Amino acid sequence: MKRIICALAGLVSLAGCNTQTSPATTPAQATRPQQAGPPANSPGTDYQVYRTQLPGQADSVTLHLVTAPRGFDATGTAGRFGSYYGPAGRPYTLQGQPSAAPDSVVLFETSPEKAIDPNGSTLYWRLRRQPGGDLAGAVGQQPVRLRLVRPAAGALTFVVHYFADSVAAFPREARSPKAHLSVQALVPVGQPQTLATSILSGLRGDTIDGIPSTSLAALYKQQRQNYFKNYHEDAADSRPTPADTAGIGAYAPGLTYENQTAAYVLYQQGNLLSLGFFRYDYSGGAHGNYGTTAASYDLRTGRRLRYADIFQPAAARQLPALLARAVRPLVGLQANEPLDKQLMVNTIPVTHNVFLTEGGAVFIYQPYEIASYAQGEIRVFLPLSELRPLLREGLPLPASGVATR
Repeated sequence: MKRIICALAGLVSLAGCNTQTSPATTPAQATRPQQAGPPANSPGTDYQVYRTQLPGQADSVTLHLVTAPRGFDATGTAGRFGSYYGPAGRPYTLQGQPSAAPDSVVLFETSPEKAIDPNGSTLYWRLRRQPGGDLAGAVGQQPVRLRLVRPAAGALTFVVHYFADSVAAFPREARSPKAHLSVQALVPVGQPQTLATSILSGLRGDTIDGIPSTSLAALYKQQRQNYFKNYHEDAADSRPTPADTAGIGAYAPGLTYENQTAAYVLYQQGNLLSLGFFRYDYSGGAHGNYGTTAASYDLRTGRRLRYADIFQPAAARQLPALLARAVRPLVGLQANEPLDKQLMVNTIPVTHNVFLTEGGAVFIYQPYEIASYAQGEIRVFLPLSELRPLLREGLPLPASGVATR
């Protein structure tokens, strides 16, 4: 549980930033249309791809690493999210940990399969930047070097665009609570506009295709306007109370709102791209709500691949048993133990929140779907060998991995 809480803290803090102390994210800059010229990252952000051979493994792995401001109250500290995978196509996730040294990159494993022991101790990647862009250091106690992969001409890569702002509930009050909003987007480079439009639709949270597109700046502007309007309406129903002796102040802490959205690369190989859109929202109560929505894209067309595009109708009857078997080791269950010993369900429902890799598919269950909030998100990987009879034809996968009907 300690690992899950730490991972949540890292995700929640990665997307936030106080624009009053960061000139890169003032409202004027955040809503300004992009100027013509080569695409560039927002200040304090970065997207890089690395390859390395992890200790004790024969095959190399690919790591996609996104850097963005760590939090609203930590604008000078980089937050990081990484996803890595080997030839088998099973992805694992990493979170960044703050470090005082500017050349230091500290990451920790958040996938339960990578726990060192049953108590939840996690594996750390302690690295330093090298001349030329490589990272070198240790994974656990073993030395490792991550080689920076520079994209070939015309190959897919991304720039990171970051927007953030805050507004006071009571502007005339010096210690007024505030609402914070941030959006961290990935903008594809070297691909047709169709892909950029599809990704922006995912960032917006569209559940169906065909909704008219907009620009990233216009999307943020509209979200900012709506969010701050709703916040002021909530604040209007709140009245200051005399400060108590605990020093909390005149306002309840529940009036400090946060809404964060961030996009990350989960997998990219050949004609297949999979992204994760992480969202966190706190609008009062014991804790905020969060979750990752996955999206896969066919790079041949730029089109998003939703559940119905990936699986045949008959898959819904066969997937629950496959998911139940795969989830057991993730939550510490033996093969003969009932699921509700650790989960909130007896049968694993088939979520449509799924993304593809060339080695299989990952089904993401957000908090409360099948497990408690403290257990965090649960990601269940099913290998392609089990999924072949269930997949539709024409997917951007190795030819041997798609069933022919």
